[in-house]
Amino acid sequence: MLAAFFRAVGQALDPRFRRVLLMGVGLTILLLIAITALFVWGIGVLVPDTVSLPWIGPIGGLDWVAGAGGIVVMLAASVFLMVPVASAFTGFFLEDVAEAVEKRHYPHLPAAAPLPFLEQLRESASAFLLLIAVNTVALAAYVFAGPLAPVLFITLNGWLLGREYFTLVAMRRVGRAEAKRLRQRHIARVWLAGALMAAPLSIPIVNLIMPVLGVATFTHIYHRLQRGA
Repeated sequence: MLAAFFRAVGQALDPRFRRVLLMGVGLTILLLIAITALFVWGIGVLVPDTVSLPWIGPIGGLDWVAGAGGIVVMLAASVFLMVPVASAFTGFFLEDVAEAVEKRHYPHLPAAAPLPFLEQLRESASAFLLLIAVNTVALAAYVFAGPLAPVLFITLNGWLLGREYFTLVAMRRVGRAEAKRLRQRHIARVWLAGALMAAPLSIPIVNLIMPVLGVATFTHIYHRLQRGA
């Protein structure tokens, strides 16, 4: 697993890696800006500009205060949402990363059948929703876990990321059903590799690179497992 990860890191400057990274992060930022603008606009519609209070009289500027508060809330939420959203967008460009890895390290292989866009959309969307749902439910557990919270975070997200990346990579070669069978057969290795991907998620900037490195790492892992089989 470490060898696969370091081989992925060694290819981090590949132009196709940079392209996917920039597109994933760029689309993520645009989406979060759009959501923030919509959220603030909704607050402006629902919150009146002025309210009249007994013994005090009219108080104005409430919509501005609520809008500013909405921006702060969305900025805080963006820190939480940035990684899963960037990971979801990276799933759309999976083919570029996996193909770049295979051309450099496995040139003898025939070209993989590209995943249909709707299939990629379904897998990326389901992985994104599961990532958000599990981490939202786990927020309370993180609080009560105390010093073990990082271990719980890495364990949960290791399973989620391993499940997503391995399935997407394997589907290119063997289809969805066989990819699921392989993942279940090698669940411990996939989980541990996912934990390796999850560990740096709390490090700013680095966490945005992890979706690309994750796809590249699991491309190596998939081919090693197939070679071993």
